[in-house]
Amino acid sequence: MLLTAGVVGSAVWLVFLSPVLGVREIRVTGNFDVPADRIRQAAGVADGTPLATVDAAAVAGRIRAIRQIESAEVGRSWPGTLVVEVVEREPVAVVPVGGKAALVDRHGVVTEVRAVAPPTLPLLRLERPGPDDPAAGAALAVIGALPEGLARRVAEVRATSAETVTLRLRDGRVVVWGGSDRPAEKAKILTTLLERPADTYDVSSPDVVTVK
Repeated sequence: MLLTAGVVGSAVWLVFLSPVLGVREIRVTGNFDVPADRIRQAAGVADGTPLATVDAAAVAGRIRAIRQIESAEVGRSWPGTLVVEVVEREPVAVVPVGGKAALVDRHGVVTEVRAVAPPTLPLLRLERPGPDDPAAGAALAVIGALPEGLARRVAEVRATSAETVTLRLRDGRVVVWGGSDRPAEKAKILTTLLERPADTYDVSSPDVVTVK
């Protein structure tokens, strides 16, 4: 009995208290723009910390505090590796702010601010830009739903409400998109309509489209 208790006690000490099964490596995957060392620093786990005692949820929360990180999952790989898998935020549009360019992801979260806007991203024109603005949510949903070929042709997305999204193409033509509903139908119809010369294309109601 005493022998059994001693074995159990030794096992508990080895797993939960001893540095023998401590963290020797923090392996980071999924990152492209955020340096792995920055993620390791944010994780806040010291070398030798018993792997079994690492609070994975708390570590993930600290890593998600990095602005460019959308999600993080933390797991263990015995005997001494903490595995961190991240998904970075991907900028989809640019919001002009104070003469600079704020890059925002699909949720409206600013990932970074640059002096000059990337030419490949559309400008997002809003009255009240922010993650909680319904108009911003609708505009970002429309941007995310555009097929790649059509998305490359969009220079600006403007929304005064969730139901009044308008696109300005790089050649100056205007598309009245409406709300974020029925995006696949609208995109398919618009792709066909753009073969016809016009100044404005209204696909806000896919059942009744107009060209001017």
